[in-house]
Amino acid sequence: MYGLLFLLLLFSTAASSPDRFTSSSLLRHKSQEYFELGRPLPSDLLPPSCSRHVLTHSFANTINGPPFSSPYSPPPPSSSDGYFDCSSPWSHVALEFRAKCKGEQYDRIAALWLGGVELLRTSTAEPTKKGIFWKVRKDITKYSSLLTRSDLNLTMMLENVVDRVFTGVYHVEVEFLYYKQNVAVSEPRVSSILADQNLNGQNLRIVPEEPADLIVPISDDGDRGFWFRIASESDFPSRQIRIPRNTRRVVLELYVSFHGDDEFWYSNPPNLYITTNNLTTGRGNGAYREVFVTVDGELVGSEVPFPVVFTGGINPLFWEPVVAIGAFNLPSYDFELTPFLGKLLDKKPHSFGIGVSDGISYWLVNANLHIWLDHKSKTVHAKSSIFPSPAIQVKRNAQFKLLDGSFNIKAQRRTDFVGWVKSSSGNHTTMFSQKYKFTSSISFAKNGTYKLVKQKVKADKEVKVVREDGVVVLRTRAKRRYPIDVITATLPGKKKNTYVLVTNVTHSMKEKSLHGGYLSRVNNFQDSRGWMEVRDHDVLSGTADTQQSFGYRDEFSCYSHTIGAVDGRLMRDNSSFHCLSAA
Repeated sequence: MYGLLFLLLLFSTAASSPDRFTSSSLLRHKSQEYFELGRPLPSDLLPPSCSRHVLTHSFANTINGPPFSSPYSPPPPSSSDGYFDCSSPWSHVALEFRAKCKGEQYDRIAALWLGGVELLRTSTAEPTKKGIFWKVRKDITKYSSLLTRSDLNLTMMLENVVDRVFTGVYHVEVEFLYYKQNVAVSEPRVSSILADQNLNGQNLRIVPEEPADLIVPISDDGDRGFWFRIASESDFPSRQIRIPRNTRRVVLELYVSFHGDDEFWYSNPPNLYITTNNLTTGRGNGAYREVFVTVDGELVGSEVPFPVVFTGGINPLFWEPVVAIGAFNLPSYDFELTPFLGKLLDKKPHSFGIGVSDGISYWLVNANLHIWLDHKSKTVHAKSSIFPSPAIQVKRNAQFKLLDGSFNIKAQRRTDFVGWVKSSSGNHTTMFSQKYKFTSSISFAKNGTYKLVKQKVKADKEVKVVREDGVVVLRTRAKRRYPIDVITATLPGKKKNTYVLVTNVTHSMKEKSLHGGYLSRVNNFQDSRGWMEVRDHDVLSGTADTQQSFGYRDEFSCYSHTIGAVDGRLMRDNSSFHCLSAA
């Protein structure tokens, strides 16, 4: 009888995989620093002109409680003796988030908001009994219009559980670093991709846009953090916002993370598979998700989010001490809304909404509206010539018998928006185009105990601004490729009520960006493989091997960083600023 019950448990566990676990019971000899591979900030090469300690707090049993808030004020323009100048504008502003924890604890999601505007979406590492610590640095220069204000609160939400079992308290400090200097750049090391492309005798190199004049949050009221909580695709939170009449440009910045039954949405089988096999997992609704943004109910952009793996996910041994791509600094997504100003500049409030197609509980979403003003005019004129958005094309195929089978999804969408704005600087037409292709394959074998997940996303975005005489004054383009493969094999464990998970995870982010006539490339690849013996959600033993390579290259600089980690120890850690090869 016990064998039959455990077999049913094994099948249910396999269907629910991947899952979340803790590994703090494993022996660690000392406190350890964790980190995420990424490109150093340009400001890292400079000494800050000044800094401000803006938040210190210990997040203990904060579940179902309010966020922590602290009044913010910018640094004084100069010291009393006039030794330094720290007045705005700043060339760079960096956020440094530092945390430490020890004991038993799951990973937790967290965010920082200034006046309701999100600055950072992050997640915690899972601690050990000896303790861990880490830091995250992010450039927040684009939020400068908020950073100059003294009437705002800095708010952080990190819901944590502390009791007799889960003892880990997250101790957090946040510091803002302000810079007046610019990083000195040499001549481009790579020939300009637009060096031979002129329009009417004008080269297309463009100075990057200054930070927005206003940033307006599209967010909740802040009682439980400023993010909206989405539990199903019928949830569609929105905010009414009136756009100033002298607005010349608008960009919406979207923050999103996925949790609960949708934490591993990219591996969820369809509901029919779950009900047919009488499984108890809530992780269903298939493996396709699209986060979309609307204005007055009309689609203005959408994104298949990058599949971030948190530090307790799939196999927590993989993420010691190097976490998964994006786990400490989750990506945000930009949508150019300038083509819609013809509808927005009518003195009326407009509804900005966010939703998740096929989403289940739960998603945390909110957005920032970056607004640039025409300071030489009280009003600007605009008109939207918007192409109809084609319906998304989704094809699904499911074939299974009992617990074995395969499920395939293909989806694609393309949107094109056009509109002109006439301001004191002239008449400019903005074109925003976006397209993506999505493929997903999930296979079950060996009575459902073997699961293979393969997903690929190709996403392209382009913004082009053209003067009346046809001269291109701004062009940005980003091509992203982010595949993920996950293999889980579930086997009986040697100890009572245990099972063994053999797991492989391969994922990457490749990005090719064009901005102001310059090209940059990022190639971030991570491969992890190993096994763990599990009782309930506690890892009793196991091994893990993670290899990662990060490369960045633009026309002025290069950076590469490779690591190899085995069972929580760094075996290889090499970084270089030399341009040896393309990223």
